[in-house]
Amino acid sequence: MKLEKEKSNQKILITGGAGYIGSILTRQLLAIGFYVRVLDNLRYGGETLVELLNQDNFEFMKGDVCSQQDLRNALGGIHGVVHLAAIVGDPACAKEPDLAIQTNQAATVNLYTLSEKMGVHKFIYASTCSNYGKMAGKDGFLHEDSALNPVSLYARTKVESERFLLQQPRSNTCKPVCLRFSTVYGLSPRIRFDLTVNEFTRELALGRELVVFGGQFWRPYCHVVDLARSIVLVLNHDAGETAFQVFNVGDTRENYQKKMLVEEILKLIPDGRVKYVHKDEDPRDYRVSFEKIRNILGFSITKTVPDGIKQIADVIRSGMLRNPDDPKFSNI
Repeated sequence: MKLEKEKSNQKILITGGAGYIGSILTRQLLAIGFYVRVLDNLRYGGETLVELLNQDNFEFMKGDVCSQQDLRNALGGIHGVVHLAAIVGDPACAKEPDLAIQTNQAATVNLYTLSEKMGVHKFIYASTCSNYGKMAGKDGFLHEDSALNPVSLYARTKVESERFLLQQPRSNTCKPVCLRFSTVYGLSPRIRFDLTVNEFTRELALGRELVVFGGQFWRPYCHVVDLARSIVLVLNHDAGETAFQVFNVGDTRENYQKKMLVEEILKLIPDGRVKYVHKDEDPRDYRVSFEKIRNILGFSITKTVPDGIKQIADVIRSGMLRNPDDPKFSNI
């Protein structure tokens, strides 16, 4: 991707930049010439960013998005904000509901409000396809205008934050964009094994029996590298095409049932042991269309679920991770 000369000095703030997606995005932006400032409270550590301190166009600020003063300090001189910081996932939010509401919802309102006051031009909000909850029928695909049916606290905080951003005056300098991410997987400087593809692959690669609850339920999946690339694409796009827009991020061909994921893993690990537990109800069951982001922004993925499975299996089998069961590889 060629970066316009005038963008080479633009400063981008990434909240949660030490995390699973943020540590990838930070590197992608630095590679094409952006100045990147990361704001992170280091809840899961900061090892993912240590070597980046060698780069002149990288800056780290330890702080919390729930702190008004930390936000003010971080926003100085910033052109665009990528808001990734959140309590991520249903289990994590259920475990700390008050913190989830404060971090995912209240902090988003404060961050955007301050961004507008301080002259920020772009505000990219990391949302989720979990907002759709459950498909009404068995056929078809959900799209950006489909009804939202959040069935978890995590999704509710994302829906409310989207609603706030999209209701802001169109005349505002700070133009919000909401990206509804598919379920993420793949390798990152901050590896996570509390994600379906990564967890399933780890269990079978370690020779353990994998227990799957409700193998028939659908979900879209997208590699962490490609989710980060979608953010870069929006930052590089004319704001007139993206302002106050919602984009599902992924590929329509990458909708999978759980049993389909298992089948892909077994192609690589044919002796894997799998036990299916019948389950008729799952609050999340949806297939999503990604035609809008492809048609308007030209987005396409570079990695597929089988690619991610091979990556995870190779890492486990090679012994590169001393302890794949280490709690640091989970948000729960």
